[in-house]
Amino acid sequence: MIYLDLFLGFLKVGCFAFGGAYGAIPLIRDVVLSYGWLSDETLTYMIAVSESTPGPIMVNLATYIGSNQAGFLGAVVATLAVVLPSFLIILLVTALLKTVLKNKYVQAVLRGLKPCVIGIVLATGIYMVLGNCLGTISAIKINMQAIIITVLLVASMFCYKHFAKKKLSPILLIIFAAFSGALIYAI
Repeated sequence: MIYLDLFLGFLKVGCFAFGGAYGAIPLIRDVVLSYGWLSDETLTYMIAVSESTPGPIMVNLATYIGSNQAGFLGAVVATLAVVLPSFLIILLVTALLKTVLKNKYVQAVLRGLKPCVIGIVLATGIYMVLGNCLGTISAIKINMQAIIITVLLVASMFCYKHFAKKKLSPILLIIFAAFSGALIYAI
């Protein structure tokens, strides 16, 4: 029965695919080709499509292959099978973390890690801004468009916070950045 094959095939992918999406591709290829669901060439095209669409590659591929083999219900079965192991692991970790997080030593470690994470994110942001606006140390090249967009984004964040009395949504900031980039780089 195709639904059982889809479930077991993608459950195997969900259980044993480690190392992110690109680490999962060989396992997905093995499962898909062993069941004969797609040709190698079609699978390669679907990997490219899955990379360019929103969402995880494994989920996109499972949904497409399930739909291709057994329609809507096949897409649902394959998608559920590929995410089920991760879902169960997260439930287990969450259940264990509830008790572990109450431990004073774990709390101390987490409080100590928070500034480190903030520093890493801040350093990465500064590095990206400087790299995009000024180029690299070996090849300094001032990019006025990037500087203008960066100034507009920072100004819009502070102005919004000052006038609206709340933070600007990251989604709105991304949309504003996209429109600003399209406008400024088109000039």
